[in-house]
Amino acid sequence: QIVIGTSVGIAIPPCDGRDADELSKNADLALYCAKQEGRGQFQFFKSDMDKRMRDWREMEHDLREAIAARQFKLHYQPLVSLDDESVIGFEALVRWEHPRRGFVSPGEFIPVAEEAGLITELGVWILESACAEAARWPAHYGVAVNISPLQLANGNLPLTVLSVLSKTGLDPDRLTLEITEGVFLNDTEQTMAMLNEIKALGVRFAMDDFGTGYSSLSYIRKFPFDKIKIDQGFVRGMGDDPESLAIVKAVINLCHDLGMVTTAEGVETPAQAATLRQFGCGLAQGY
Repeated sequence: QIVIGTSVGIAIPPCDGRDADELSKNADLALYCAKQEGRGQFQFFKSDMDKRMRDWREMEHDLREAIAARQFKLHYQPLVSLDDESVIGFEALVRWEHPRRGFVSPGEFIPVAEEAGLITELGVWILESACAEAARWPAHYGVAVNISPLQLANGNLPLTVLSVLSKTGLDPDRLTLEITEGVFLNDTEQTMAMLNEIKALGVRFAMDDFGTGYSSLSYIRKFPFDKIKIDQGFVRGMGDDPESLAIVKAVINLCHDLGMVTTAEGVETPAQAATLRQFGCGLAQGY
């Protein structure tokens, strides 16, 4: 069975071009934007697309230089036990201080790194740096590292994790890999095999941004996650949105029944912490 999808870029004369070359160029720009929006779509050419493309290419060029020059830094966000408010570990967050652009948000450069095929190299550096740092911490602190779906796509992640653990000397059960349900969208059997191979090393797994996708429940049934992370959007809405409150409570109860730890993201106030503690949530992170 062959499944064929189509993305379409559209340029219309005379506004989008007065000759074949200009129309073709602008239709191609529109096509590229259609693919960036998730494929299977159409986009009409807009005058700002050329600038967006130049900005994207410039960001890609700067990213290649930044990876080679090690311009990235890791910041560590505490994970706090809601039982006694003690710190039990940290999540590694990559930050890029560009010499000309200043601070560049991961939300800007991670998609470019994924599109340009740079995410594997960057991901290996993040994993190795975080594990090396954590190996110097007291033994009761763990470290969590985010994994892109594309890092699993090339099939080398199990060997990478094994190599990093061996090189840094970090105990595997102190490492948690955070993944989103996007890793399951393609080659599910191969993905499951790799995840199980890594889990057999003793590494823990957390599902990030739980509740924001359409099929999270099927994935936590297929793969034994150690931890489920409630998206900060639901936590932020608990105070004035009954639906968010109900979702948070339901996720905590579900994880409790499945023997999984629950982490709430974006916890910023004592009231939020008190509500989560009352529901039985185990861990919290700030924003």
